[in-house]
Amino acid sequence: MKGALAEGEPTSAPAARGGLGVRIFEVMTPPDHDPATAPPSSAPNANASRRLWATILAGGVGARFWPASTPDRPKQLLPLAGPRPLVVDALRRAEGVVSPDRVRILAPTDLAGPIGEATGLGPDAFFVEPQARGTGPALARAAWEIAQTDPAAVMISLHADHLLRPEPAFRETVLAAAEIAAREQLLVTVASPPDRPETGYGYIRPGRPLAAPPGVRSYRVEGFVEKPAADEAERLVAAGARWNAGIFVWPVQVFLDEAAARSPEMAGAMRQLDEGDVAAFFERCRPVSVDEAVLERSPRVGAVDALFEWDDVGSWESLARTRTADRHGNVLQGDVVVADASGNIAVAERGRVVLLGVDDLLVVRADDTTLVMPRRESPHLKRYLDALPGLGRPAE
Repeated sequence: MKGALAEGEPTSAPAARGGLGVRIFEVMTPPDHDPATAPPSSAPNANASRRLWATILAGGVGARFWPASTPDRPKQLLPLAGPRPLVVDALRRAEGVVSPDRVRILAPTDLAGPIGEATGLGPDAFFVEPQARGTGPALARAAWEIAQTDPAAVMISLHADHLLRPEPAFRETVLAAAEIAAREQLLVTVASPPDRPETGYGYIRPGRPLAAPPGVRSYRVEGFVEKPAADEAERLVAAGARWNAGIFVWPVQVFLDEAAARSPEMAGAMRQLDEGDVAAFFERCRPVSVDEAVLERSPRVGAVDALFEWDDVGSWESLARTRTADRHGNVLQGDVVVADASGNIAVAERGRVVLLGVDDLLVVRADDTTLVMPRRESPHLKRYLDALPGLGRPAE
């Protein structure tokens, strides 16, 4: 990092390298700890299971799903992975692993109400964010809140916009991660074996193995690579790198200690949490993701390979991976009629959409707006909207 050390900034940290906006971090395992010597385990630790909490990150609106996603109905409230809103699926998933009274939704003030209506949850189920500061501060606050009830708690962090299936395999994976996190006192991330060289995801390079329950692969994280170029993504996949699924499991006190030691964006504000002043904590924090703030800088990071199918429902293109296409490759949702058309994604939330003799388009009709663009450009929708103010797009 450039410049003088900020308040609370560590004097040593893993070095970042890489160009063109790609962050590559090497993670060093402390020499006095050898995970290969850890005692083998064959079942999730019972004490760890009793101390499990789950949080669901549900902030943001989702500009890449415009015009269906709006401030009044953000992406989390859209049925993009099935018949139910994404956040409802995420809640049911969390409640399949931990007691329902130990699930918390992390959302900004303006989204807590709509999400509460969709899920039937009351105010006590939310950790409301007074300001948007990214996933780093949101999860630090959540870990601190949970630690006030149980300092030895293990916290599972989920996203509201992921597709995970089958559910039993998801539960097996996160329970194994919880056991390993508690035993090794590590920050554990779930790593998804890739099926393509995706440039929009972060990657994990596996390191030394960790003892894990039968059928589960676990290891220290050797390094992270964030959103590589296409040729680098191909090399990473060929070398056995994993996607960083953004599902985290950690003892809350370990995470709080690492946040204070590794993140200059948050370290100076941690005392505000200890004083119980959540608003001041968010005010003092600089915006930062949890990956950049802690995981890419900490030597105490491990991973488990996902036993389940994972997809980041991040753009309209994800519908092609989560929905069944017709025999011409069209992915259709709502009242859509096609003829002599192929390879299109078409969504009609109201009224009818008719596609005749066209190929490879994204067409979305929502409220009083209809979007038409080449399908290949759909992952870049936010960039187009940024260049066209006044369209009523959702703010991020």
